[in-house]
Amino acid sequence: MSITTSDAAQPAPATSMPAGVGIGWRSEIAGLLAEQPGLTWVEVVAESVMHGMPPALRELRERGVTVVPHGVRLGLGDAEGLDAHRIAHFADAARITGAPLVSEHIAFVRSGGVEAGHLLPLPRTREAADVMVANVKRVQAELDVPIALEPIAAVFTWPEDELTEAQFVTEIVEHTDAMLLLDIANVYANARNHGWDALEQARAMPLERLAYMHVAGGVENEGIYHDTHAHRVEPEVLALIAELSTHTQLPAAMLERDGNYPPAGELLGELDAIADAARMPRVSTQVSVGV
Repeated sequence: MSITTSDAAQPAPATSMPAGVGIGWRSEIAGLLAEQPGLTWVEVVAESVMHGMPPALRELRERGVTVVPHGVRLGLGDAEGLDAHRIAHFADAARITGAPLVSEHIAFVRSGGVEAGHLLPLPRTREAADVMVANVKRVQAELDVPIALEPIAAVFTWPEDELTEAQFVTEIVEHTDAMLLLDIANVYANARNHGWDALEQARAMPLERLAYMHVAGGVENEGIYHDTHAHRVEPEVLALIAELSTHTQLPAAMLERDGNYPPAGELLGELDAIADAARMPRVSTQVSVGV
């Protein structure tokens, strides 16, 4: 298979994904999230719900909160192909949660039978895009809902890169009819580490296919900025969202926080800050804490 850039882009598939601000559901903050009547959706790691939802998450779902499974282990960029059992479990996660869509990464996670334990960047070549397209289509054949694909944060690039990040992502989503999950914190991290212009990078993405955005915090260590999901969101990331929202209608955004949880007021303040930057309704009713 060979991908050609002359093919006409198709409209993004329709979903019943709710608009507004959500958050990554984790058991450590389940009690706090249950107390937020303005919360309309959450994202959950797909691999954690393959055999059923935890009771607290199921209660949110029964309350009408949308649950979106987010995969981290499929390895859609794996050149050796995908494991049929992983695909089946991923599809099961969508059915168990009643999700309007699912999401995964533009990355590989294993090679030669070795698990990396991390999301690794693909070389931005047409050959790698071909692999992604074939693997995504194989997963789509098992899904009842659309899939959104997320470009990752990468501290290095490959010397054989042929395409820009935006060109690479655009080719993949257009030739799979997938949607885009734009992690704005990843855009910021890549721009900071590689000397790119973050807003230019974000606006070059296929935003007409945008399903939702991730927002997360990070930290710099020895000159490299790491997207940790364990620190507060940088003011520069919020400013990037605000600037992007003046050019593009952002349908939904969510906070990724996987550890080092702050007090409840600070966490809700981050959600409010994201909502304000993206011009969306706040989830909480508290006064802004200036995040």
